[in-house]
Amino acid sequence: MSKSLETADLKALKTKVYKNPSDQDIKVLGQVLREGGLVAIPTETVYGLAANGLDAEAMGRIYEAKGRPSDNPLILHLASKDQVAPLVTQVPLLAQKLMDIFWPGPLTITLPKADFVPDRATGGLDRVALRCPDHDLARAIISAAGVPLAAPSANLSGRPSPTLGQAVLHDMDGRIEALVDAGPCSIGVESTVVEVHDNQLIILRPGGVTESMLKEVTPHVVYDKHLLGAKEAPKAPGMKYKHYAPDAEMTTYVGSDQDIVRAMVTKINNILEETRQDRSLSLGLLIREDLLEAIQEGLKGDGEELDHAEYSPYEDEGLDLEIIPLTYKDPVDLAHTFYQDLLDFNEAGVDYILAQGLLEEGLGLAIMNRMNKASAGRIIKL
Repeated sequence: MSKSLETADLKALKTKVYKNPSDQDIKVLGQVLREGGLVAIPTETVYGLAANGLDAEAMGRIYEAKGRPSDNPLILHLASKDQVAPLVTQVPLLAQKLMDIFWPGPLTITLPKADFVPDRATGGLDRVALRCPDHDLARAIISAAGVPLAAPSANLSGRPSPTLGQAVLHDMDGRIEALVDAGPCSIGVESTVVEVHDNQLIILRPGGVTESMLKEVTPHVVYDKHLLGAKEAPKAPGMKYKHYAPDAEMTTYVGSDQDIVRAMVTKINNILEETRQDRSLSLGLLIREDLLEAIQEGLKGDGEELDHAEYSPYEDEGLDLEIIPLTYKDPVDLAHTFYQDLLDFNEAGVDYILAQGLLEEGLGLAIMNRMNKASAGRIIKL
């Protein structure tokens, strides 16, 4: 590690932002990473806070910048599958097949680690998590660094993961050397994490590669016990501690459209009744766009539009309730916007968030995993 980085004070750093980096810029970023610096990089899932994945001290700076517990494992990001062999003791045929099909892409594979892989990268576990991102710029930066890059989401620990460069800068400005801002991430939720054995695949964290996609490769796909409710320590990055939490209390409703509308309207009126004498209220509503009108009809204020704007249905009674709706069209759209929606609610300073959940199938399983964490377990099944 360079002397300048050894003595760097996180709060004294000046974070340089790169947009459309040149080949020379990429070389410079590679050197910064190789020498122990921190660079936020774009991927197809979320922005990652990258550091040299073979440098325990550099990875320690990730934990420091994020405020993340150091026993939480990290994912090593690779430029290609050619980088896998030196990092592990074995590559089962099934793992090789998954790499051939899903890399580059949102699939992380855990394999038995080689001795020289630092425990900082694995959180003390005996397996290392590896991924090749489907993002040309990310892979170019990894190649320039010449080492695998540990890169958890580039946010303060516990907050929603960033899918826009400006969200990274909000949390990391002054804490890292550089940010590469390449616009919005194309998927918006983190990778699927799997543990691979000779003839079995264990899903440790649901993500962009779904169970049905994995079963096209092998029928022997199961979920890790902690995902099924067992009180065992999770083995996947990003699953051990509180994550994705917005500032406001969030409740997620799952059920038929009619039941969700009825439950949300009841909840809004109950909140208002409990606090109407105390203060004004601001409520964030995250719902499929075709249900907005039904919510409006269930409240007061018929005839007004409730569409991506502030809405005060009780203003004529002198009650200050502001509703801020954010909508989605389908699960893919929600995956793409979910984290930024939570950050937008934070920016608006809402007091409560009511969200419409999804069926736990396909991409919906990954989204509901994040919604459950964002809601601190407040999932209402109707």
